[in-house]
Amino acid sequence: MVICLPDALPAQALTGHQLDTHFGVTGTLAPHFWAVAQLRVWQRQQMIGLRKGRPAPCAGGPVRLLDLQGMRHAAAVGAGIRYQIWQQVVHGTRAANPWPAFETRHLTDPDRYPLDTAIADFHAQPRVHAMRLHAAGAPGPGQPAIGELEMYQAGQMAYQHYRAASAVAGDAMLTADGRKIAPASDALAHRITYLEQALAHLDTLDPDQRLLAVAF
Repeated sequence: MVICLPDALPAQALTGHQLDTHFGVTGTLAPHFWAVAQLRVWQRQQMIGLRKGRPAPCAGGPVRLLDLQGMRHAAAVGAGIRYQIWQQVVHGTRAANPWPAFETRHLTDPDRYPLDTAIADFHAQPRVHAMRLHAAGAPGPGQPAIGELEMYQAGQMAYQHYRAASAVAGDAMLTADGRKIAPASDALAHRITYLEQALAHLDTLDPDQRLLAVAF
């Protein structure tokens, strides 16, 4: 979750064990953002959870000191590489129904369509078989994940845009006035709606507005 911090909240209050007190969420500070490359010594005090590195990861800070554009560009490049791998992995298989379709059917009638059956039906699809076999044979970060099957099937450009937007917006957002923005479900259509709303809100923020990333 990306939290837009109220101006009155002091930096010393931004510790993991106080997240529930201030925002009603339970989690830990996450090094989700990148600090701008030319960060001055006095600007480092404005950053939250700043770590060493190039780019330097951090849990947050003022918008003007976060390299949001760099994050989006890097995410898009990485997504393009993963998409090319995915195309090779699933070549020759027909399009698969994404997991949210099975999950919705289960939630609609859990007695007649148990969760175990939904999972088995999703995994029984040849395209999902291909992705799982690739993950088993080439384990490690950066491999195409079956949880993003629907995003891959939307096409390369769509997947790159999705990953670039997600890189800065995360999975949910809490505005400075306490309004929560989140997708209604894991379906791609709902995730796109969330990204549209979150990015539109980010565009309205003052450069001094502080952002904070929290992992659950």
